[in-house]
Amino acid sequence: MSKESRNKSSKSSAGQSVRRSAAASRSGKASARTGTKVAARSKAASKAKSKAGSAKIGAKTPARSLAASKPAAKRGKSPATTSRMAESATSPTPILHEGAREGAMAPDFTLPRDGGGTVRLADYAGRKLVLFFYPKANTPGCTREAIDFTRLSADFANSGTAVLGVSADSVKAQDGFREKHQLAVPLLSDSTHEMLGAYGAWGEKSLYGRKFLGIIRSTVLIGSDGRIAKIWRNVKVDGHAEAVLAAARAL
Repeated sequence: MSKESRNKSSKSSAGQSVRRSAAASRSGKASARTGTKVAARSKAASKAKSKAGSAKIGAKTPARSLAASKPAAKRGKSPATTSRMAESATSPTPILHEGAREGAMAPDFTLPRDGGGTVRLADYAGRKLVLFFYPKANTPGCTREAIDFTRLSADFANSGTAVLGVSADSVKAQDGFREKHQLAVPLLSDSTHEMLGAYGAWGEKSLYGRKFLGIIRSTVLIGSDGRIAKIWRNVKVDGHAEAVLAAARAL
């Protein structure tokens, strides 16, 4: 081989090596760019998942917090608050009996009273009689009502009318109620609810969507002939005793 041929062959080999090296370099750069893009996409997806998870946790937290706070609020209710809620129950529906209407003969009864002994309807034959039915002794509304009838007890007596208070409280509770507030009207105990039902003072009540049976604040005026002259249902305490006295005087 001539010297000129050897030089050409050498240059050709060198050119091929340079081209192969350039191609390899371009391939490496392309691979690097591809890897960078993949990594960027992976990082973006990871961030999106993280945000979505945080949003879900944030959305659930208030609901759990609210649910957790409800028992605490429930525990915070005092007995006095509970009794006032019971007194303010709405939409009472009396369990009516044949005698629980104006013009009918008053249903007979015999009940224990505060201080001992029993009281019968027959004890008041030939006299006018007021029966006021109250939900629970020593609750605010019932206390005011009993005090009002006590304050007017002499006026009722002058009109020939006796007054009796009736609830489902025990005789012991009635004793404490009378002594604490110096009440002057006899307080009867109907723990069986039979007499309350006979006069339509026991029925269905509703409070915050919950239905239950209880005493409906009512008053019944019985004439000297033994017939029911007037019935007051769903009584509002303020001025009620005065209204009953006026009706008794007019009878």
